[in-house]
Amino acid sequence: MAGNKDKSAQYAPILTHIFRKYWTKKRTEFEFHRDELVGAAEALRVARPDNLGDVIYSFRYRRALPAEILTTAPKGKAWIIEGAGRSRYRFRLVGVEGTSITPREDIAATKIPDATPEIISAYALGDEQALLAKVRYNRLIDVFLGLTTYSLQNHLRTYVKGMGQIEIDEIYVGLNRNGAHYVIPVQAKGGSDKLSPVQTKQDLECCRAKFPDLVCRPVSAQFMADDVIALFELTTEGGQVLVVEERHYRLVPSAQIDAETKRRYASRS
Repeated sequence: MAGNKDKSAQYAPILTHIFRKYWTKKRTEFEFHRDELVGAAEALRVARPDNLGDVIYSFRYRRALPAEILTTAPKGKAWIIEGAGRSRYRFRLVGVEGTSITPREDIAATKIPDATPEIISAYALGDEQALLAKVRYNRLIDVFLGLTTYSLQNHLRTYVKGMGQIEIDEIYVGLNRNGAHYVIPVQAKGGSDKLSPVQTKQDLECCRAKFPDLVCRPVSAQFMADDVIALFELTTEGGQVLVVEERHYRLVPSAQIDAETKRRYASRS
């Protein structure tokens, strides 16, 4: 395990080396190839990462970019890493509001009777898998969007033109009371992983290409403290990912939802 930690510690200098290779004060975006990570490791005389993709994934979803990169962004701006084709990535300067999707702390959690099979809760592997399972078994996408939905596929890996290979955590299809059809790509993050607007854009582009006749309504799910699940419906406007709606749900035994709580929920509709 110590060896893995040592290699992970080299991610920051490797990425910073590539950034410095292309960055100038006037540049707002530039591309690089994944194989350049190998050259950076050799130039720095550090161990070559076993998984090159994990270097990029780490800074897109798990940790902040290195300080040497962050300090180059003008006030109100921040750097993101997005896909730019097969094995290619792009550093791009965006407004700080477009760099993360973070649950609000001032939203009340709606109690939902927990329908997750106990055997699923016992054997779910990892936070993300547990979150997807809880969303699926409790029909939280239906509750949140007001649609009848069905899980079509999870962990779909595919290629999106201009972005490269992507993976969608889970795809739902559904319909409303009028018979309109929808496709719902779901991004799920648990533990220290962070929801990313970059992934939302990828999911949108993929669904527009593969399901052109369906209305796309991307959703992101995040585990919060006290087993609360935050759900976001997202959209894009002017190239920026925006939150359409955010709601929080707490899965509890049905006995914990008393008559007064039910009346309070009924009054909201």
